[in-house]
Amino acid sequence: MEKIVISSNENIKSEILIEKGLINSIEDFINDNFFLITNDTLAKLYSDIVKKFDKKRVIIIKDGEKYKNIKTYTQIINKLLKEKIERKDTIVALGGGVVGDLAGFCASSVLRGVKLIQIPTTLLAMCDSSIGGKTGFNSQYGKNLIGSFYLANKVLIDPVFLNTLNEYQYKCGLGEIVKYALIEKSCKCEINYNLLDVLSKYQSLDVKKEIEYIIKACVHLKARVVELDRLEGSLRKILNFGHTYAHAVETLSNYKKISHGEAVAYGINCAAKLSYNLGIIDRDYFNRIDYLLNKFQLLQKEIKYKKTDIIEIMKQDKKVENQKINLLVPTAPAVVGLFDNIDLPSIEASLP
Repeated sequence: MEKIVISSNENIKSEILIEKGLINSIEDFINDNFFLITNDTLAKLYSDIVKKFDKKRVIIIKDGEKYKNIKTYTQIINKLLKEKIERKDTIVALGGGVVGDLAGFCASSVLRGVKLIQIPTTLLAMCDSSIGGKTGFNSQYGKNLIGSFYLANKVLIDPVFLNTLNEYQYKCGLGEIVKYALIEKSCKCEINYNLLDVLSKYQSLDVKKEIEYIIKACVHLKARVVELDRLEGSLRKILNFGHTYAHAVETLSNYKKISHGEAVAYGINCAAKLSYNLGIIDRDYFNRIDYLLNKFQLLQKEIKYKKTDIIEIMKQDKKVENQKINLLVPTAPAVVGLFDNIDLPSIEASLP
């Protein structure tokens, strides 16, 4: 079993366990004081896990990014309060990013905070969203604009869950994995995983052959960044690589037409083009990034939104400071830099 611990400066700890078959011993981690939050698809798919919880303490939400909103948040909170949740209780999130983000925010806000366990069931959640404590939900003005930083007490990662993912769901996770490959040297991790070289070896979903190694690498990289900068004061901003563009197109699609992984890939492609146009990276590295995104089939969906509309949403991003769009762009292989002085015409030119 791989065990990774995030220890922040505020004496807050998050223990991440990674092991195939880990979920078979879930009884070792839960008791009668636990609430389960999952979605209707997973409740059927993993009914054997759901049955281990008291029926009154199981909260099932609808499946889909479009349900990551204040209405669903209110539904969960009302159920928790109706069943008389106490501060000694624990919320368990079984699912991908939508379930994890919503359940995490509920855990951070109900009774001003209860314990939280994340059990990610998607590749994207295992590699990224379940780690680091970003929680929240979307609004009509943008993605994840309402939320909190709230580390899970435990994150239980079992790669066996990946066996139920279809090809599309798997590819959605690869968007975030490519992101980690392109920021690895900026993460200040003591271990060199060479993710960029690892991903370059495989065509399409052949990357499954090393998926456990890749999950561990992404978790280590994110854990290291979060440990150094839990509240995103400086270093943690690198984890947003590609996301300012991504969140804009997700918002314009009303969270229906493009997955988060595809949106991140789109954002990475735009950031790479911006960097090349500005003369920061050379043509060889730009082509390498473009090749990675295309071989994992992450740029197949055409983005048809007006450039001016995309930029307007980007201006409302959480990372905007002094009315300037802060953008992360590649500066060298596996290295990114944050720029706050890029003019709007250059940003517009980076859009397809």
